[in-house]
Amino acid sequence: MKLIFNDISGQQQLVSASGATAQQAIYIRDVKEFSFKLVSLHEQHEIVRRVEQLFTYADTIDKQVNSALTRVNNLTQSILAKAFRGELTAQWRAENPSLISGENSATAMLERIKAERATSSGKKSSRKKA
Repeated sequence: MKLIFNDISGQQQLVSASGATAQQAIYIRDVKEFSFKLVSLHEQHEIVRRVEQLFTYADTIDKQVNSALTRVNNLTQSILAKAFRGELTAQWRAENPSLISGENSATAMLERIKAERATSSGKKSSRKKA
């Protein structure tokens, strides 16, 4: 009934049935006289069939989305694990040994950072405290 009364023709029926202008009211006797447009029973069954088909389709999409999210989460964890094991850069490291050894090695870089920190810790901070 809500759909019918939200329709412009349904609203016109409500207004004409109220009979008043200041304070409109609808009585059961008035509603009994309303005419409602209904589709045939065959069309109603077809509408229900299509709606159920769309709900089934929505459920299938929901399952696929959840499955994809699970796969993405597993893939992310797998990539992180490979990164920590060094598997993602193994070929690059094999092709560029000069970029990761000697002065460019992780150990050498850590030593440079420690030396910079040691020299800068003796200096006073130039920041002003508020």
